Amino acid sequence: MIRFLSRRVLHAFVILLLISVLSFVFFQFAPGSYTDAMRLDARVSAETESAWRTMYGLDQSVLTKYFRWMRSVLRGDFGFSFAYGIPVSSLLWPRIRNTLLLTSVALLVSWSAALGIGALTVVRRSRAVESVIRSSMALLLSIPDLLIALLLLLFALRTGLFPVGGMASLGTAHTVIAHTKDVALHLVLPALALALLSLPLLVRHVQAAVRESMCAPFVQAARAHGIPAGRLWLAYILPAAANPLISLFGYSVGGLLSSSLLVEVIMGWPGLGPLLLESIFSRDVHVVIGTTVLSALFLIAGNLVADLLLYAVDPRIRWEQ
Repeated sequence: MIRFLSRRVLHAFVILLLISVLSFVFFQFAPGSYTDAMRLDARVSAETESAWRTMYGLDQSVLTKYFRWMRSVLRGDFGFSFAYGIPVSSLLWPRIRNTLLLTSVALLVSWSAALGIGALTVVRRSRAVESVIRSSMALLLSIPDLLIALLLLLFALRTGLFPVGGMASLGTAHTVIAHTKDVALHLVLPALALALLSLPLLVRHVQAAVRESMCAPFVQAARAHGIPAGRLWLAYILPAAANPLISLFGYSVGGLLSSSLLVEVIMGWPGLGPLLLESIFSRDVHVVIGTTVLSALFLIAGNLVADLLLYAVDPRIRWEQ
């Protein structure tokens, strides 16, 4: 177990290091810089701009700036935000919490719905039910991500059932229960949008995994021996279908994180997405790099959790170690 985990952690560290290097280099060589806005201001002289660039090291080489940024990462600052004038970590931690809350709820909703729908179509074996579910999933898959979020926003505006934008309403009662209820209401639409975006792919994989496990020889043998249906599902079919679904879990985390950036911007959820977009427009390089690296870290963490679950449920992986 220790050898398996250490190998995965080493791979994750190397991947994060490469992502940070490539992101830093690509962003540095992109045209424009944060000081471009200063040149448009007649009140800012060329000497002031030059002194500002020297003070924050913008006139140094790419390699020097990268190692300077790495030292700030080791201190826990993740660089300095030029736009806000504070360490990047002060901006990232509240946004990380909001993004993790959104993706965690969406992950729970999407997987619960996918497992229920996928198992229903296999167990019922009804052409009508399967046709309805297949048509619904095909419709969801064909609608662009942007349109799904906009339709949910339109629904909220027309009905007034859910608040639009932000994470909390102004003037909310200062009690834990009232605040939690308000945040939950604001969370419904973004989480539903994320869940709908990933649901068709998850349903198809759940259906394929359950069907394949039901057709396995050992399941057919267990059914022939008269094992009850409940025990057959819990002891044979579901454990056999777990392996591909656990592998899919890590990829679904990455898909939700990438989709959450778009959903957060459209629906005004105060996560990493709006901060990343704003930082790209303002050329706030350290905020962009920090957001990119942390998003990659979440993706790697999701795959690491999936690998550990596979290690726990699949004895073949433990034997190979």
